[in-house]
Amino acid sequence: MSAGSETHEHRLKRLAMRSMRRGIKEMDIILSAYGDAHLAAMDDAGLTLYDALLNENDQDLYQWVTGQIGAPDRFAALIEDIAQHAGAR
Repeated sequence: MSAGSETHEHRLKRLAMRSMRRGIKEMDIILSAYGDAHLAAMDDAGLTLYDALLNENDQDLYQWVTGQIGAPDRFAALIEDIAQHAGAR
């Protein structure tokens, strides 16, 4: 199924599944909790950005969320939101 033909419901389920099946347990916990709380309310642009974020390396994501290193500009606001939700900042 191409991205253009994916239903909104299927997209939400796919992103939720990718949020909880990460490479490291800490990111499983952080992203699955964030996804449960926020995915359904995101618009298409937000979902597209979140989808792109899920393609990033878990070690990088963890360092961004915990503030060990700065996130790339395109993800900065989303990472800040995830970090606040996780209580990491």
